[in-house]
Amino acid sequence: MQKQYYVYILTNKNNTVLYTGITSDLKRRIFQHKNGIGSKFTKKYKVTKLVYYEIFEDPENAILREKKIKSGSRKKKIELINIFNPEWRDLYDEL
Repeated sequence: MQKQYYVYILTNKNNTVLYTGITSDLKRRIFQHKNGIGSKFTKKYKVTKLVYYEIFEDPENAILREKKIKSGSRKKKIELINIFNPEWRDLYDEL
């Protein structure tokens, strides 16, 4: 099985904070965020709701995409989420 890489966006329960990350094991990484063992930022701002992700076959493209999303405006991130997940549901249980 080919290894996959994920670029993802998390938010908090009020959808006011956005966090973009990258991982090769999305389910494990989101579990870490949800249990306060993700990043200091996500723990501090209670950013635990997975609202967006993309899948890549190679790490280089995933890294480039993460950088592009991170460098974009908040408005662009919200547009991405609204297209992919208009209800802003937590997608974690669907993984």
